[in-house]
Amino acid sequence: MRNAAAGGGRRGRRGRWAAVGAALLIASGALTVAGPGVTDAAALAGCSGRLAKRVPFATGELRVYKNRQYACAVTVARTPGARRPMAVTLQPRGARAVTDSGRFTRLAGPVTVHALNRCVRATGSVSGRGASTGWILC
Repeated sequence: MRNAAAGGGRRGRRGRWAAVGAALLIASGALTVAGPGVTDAAALAGCSGRLAKRVPFATGELRVYKNRQYACAVTVARTPGARRPMAVTLQPRGARAVTDSGRFTRLAGPVTVHALNRCVRATGSVSGRGASTGWILC
């Protein structure tokens, strides 16, 4: 009785090992989700898929990601810091553009559009300086 009430004995040890096993299982699941194929940039950007296009400019970088059905874009500031005007726009051919703009410290976006069998174009800017891709992923 004393061991069961105090959490000791066989039942307590078995429970602790079960907790350790569960923690290891959760940690391995997190590695599977974030896996070795996911880069810090993709995790930061919030876009899924592979990096399809990078367009650097003076104050930042425009990144476009693509998976089977969707395209996603973000604008990343070269030096994170004070809030400044930033914007990202992504437009699939034949549809309306999706924009995220405002005063951000690190990145604008992500913006995602359905791009299965469609070309897209993206533009991004940080502090008034920017770049665009033209029609890509055709």
